Amino acid sequence: MAKAIMIQGTMSNSGKSFLTAGLCRVFKQDGYKVAPFKSQNMALNSYITKDGLEIGRAQAMQAEACGIDPTVEMNPILLKPTSNVGSQVIVNGEVRGNMKAMDYYRNKKQLVPDVMAAYERLSEQYDIIVIEGAGSPAEINLHDNDIVNMGMARMAKAPVLLVGDIDRGGVFAALYGTVKLLPEDEQQMIKGLIVNKFRGDVKILEPGLRMIEERTGIPMVGVVPMEHLDIDDEDSLSDRLNQTQKGAGIDVAVIHLPHISNFTDFSAFERMDGVSLRYVSQPGMLGDPDLILLPGTKNTMDDCQWLRESGMEALILRQAEKKTPIIGICGGFQLLGEQMEDPHNVEHGGTMRGMGLLNTRTVFSEAKTRTQIRGVMEKGVGLWNNWQGKEVTGYEIHMGVTENLGGCQELVRLEDGRVDALANEDGSVMGSYLHGIFDTDGFAEEMIRRLMKEKGMEFENWHFDLEAHKEQEYDKLADLVRSSFDMKKIYEILEEGI
Repeated sequence: MAKAIMIQGTMSNSGKSFLTAGLCRVFKQDGYKVAPFKSQNMALNSYITKDGLEIGRAQAMQAEACGIDPTVEMNPILLKPTSNVGSQVIVNGEVRGNMKAMDYYRNKKQLVPDVMAAYERLSEQYDIIVIEGAGSPAEINLHDNDIVNMGMARMAKAPVLLVGDIDRGGVFAALYGTVKLLPEDEQQMIKGLIVNKFRGDVKILEPGLRMIEERTGIPMVGVVPMEHLDIDDEDSLSDRLNQTQKGAGIDVAVIHLPHISNFTDFSAFERMDGVSLRYVSQPGMLGDPDLILLPGTKNTMDDCQWLRESGMEALILRQAEKKTPIIGICGGFQLLGEQMEDPHNVEHGGTMRGMGLLNTRTVFSEAKTRTQIRGVMEKGVGLWNNWQGKEVTGYEIHMGVTENLGGCQELVRLEDGRVDALANEDGSVMGSYLHGIFDTDGFAEEMIRRLMKEKGMEFENWHFDLEAHKEQEYDKLADLVRSSFDMKKIYEILEEGI
């Protein structure tokens, strides 16, 4: 069975996902077979595994850092919020249904066998499991039914590293308070403290580090400096939505829908020199972009209503008249159509008019399409003009079918025979159900080259290799962890367990 180590945080956004990925990469570089694990994740950014099962996007990223394929065992429970008080509950990659928060809280202990079965399957295949917690273990109102923080550490017999975020302030109080709010036996399971996102001279911090060690009886095993690495960790995703200012080069505007999901679809554009990607949440922010992207959404019909009532729809339609390229992915694809029907009350119920930029109709169904799939671009149009005959890859997560009512160009033939990706007559408006399509090698790069050419920008020597970029960033993350952590102590903690 694998050895385990767990990273918990004093709060959300303390850097758990980031540091979990970093430790995974270090262990991989040191020659171990390593895998990530998070018993319960709450996120709208999800991923479909090769066998068609849905997990949190952060665990897919961590698997990438390990150099392995993501599997459902890495995240057996995924909660996708549908409102402020409820979520879609996904267990072992499949939808169990929608639950109010209190109902899930009362029943989640029943999911312990699913959690442990997944963990044990991973443990049989790998040398080391790096487990990530959620939120904070000191949420004392949730302690008795916990299956993701100390409850998970106890079940996996995993020693815990506790991370605090100094950039928000109060890190010593957060570390001390978190430790002391736990029962004595759980305090003893915390084997190391970490200060994350530090700016400045660590010598100034050292007196505080010594005092927190003395008062908790737990060694400080790392001070991690603030570094802006290009890693899609769950805690960093909300920060990406704050990118609202137009920069130099190609101006790419993503419409920030109220129920936006899977906006990691657009990470490829963020990483490119000469491209400025920004999120637009108010009509006055749209301006005159070179490309408009409509992302996925957990509630397409509600977000369609928001587009209409906010005035954003009118501005997008005006851009469409100017032939500004507009691309919708998944829910964004559905929004582009003439009509949406929800006979089973999956989202909103009833029928709603879409934006009318594609002559399509979407009918929502109770069954969720989940598949990782390939296809061939049979017809190249617009920004995809030069991709005819080439392969695209991606994954589908949607509850509904979109029908071509006539006049739309059918672009992609999937390997199972279905058609995906439709465009209007001149190719200026396009939509696809494939999340991750822009991660297809060279695909997003080709789109940007066409836009650069149209704007008269230099593009002949411009090149971007997404996979090489990702590998470079994971290696930088590993270097950061090695230089910041006491890795000798980390290995001792791993060996000794609890």
